[in-house]
Amino acid sequence: MEYLLASAIGVMSAAGIYLLLRMRTFPVILGISMLTYAVNLFLFASGRIAINLPPVLLNETPTYADPLPQALVLTAIVISFGMTAVVVLLALGAFLSSRNDEVSLTPTDPQAPATEPAAGEGRK
Repeated sequence: MEYLLASAIGVMSAAGIYLLLRMRTFPVILGISMLTYAVNLFLFASGRIAINLPPVLLNETPTYADPLPQALVLTAIVISFGMTAVVVLLALGAFLSSRNDEVSLTPTDPQAPATEPAAGEGRK
């Protein structure tokens, strides 16, 4: 069980990083989501995977599931939902302004500010 969970966390982390490195906005959003899912699984697995144990200590049971990772995962889910909503709105605004969802590393906009000349070249 632990190997399966560790493999799932590794695969989701690798897929998230791969999608983050794409040059489109939608795969970047999916990559962020995959990474948050992997982090949530990691946090949840850090609290000892236990089956059929109560989340709090009762008088008749000597063992219980650790509630701290469950609280951390719940907090991480809320934060990742808010972060995903903000990134989707930013990507939608960028798409509506340029009609393209590619991430360009070189300025292709004719109204983009000109780059400064290299040191020693001077202006002509």
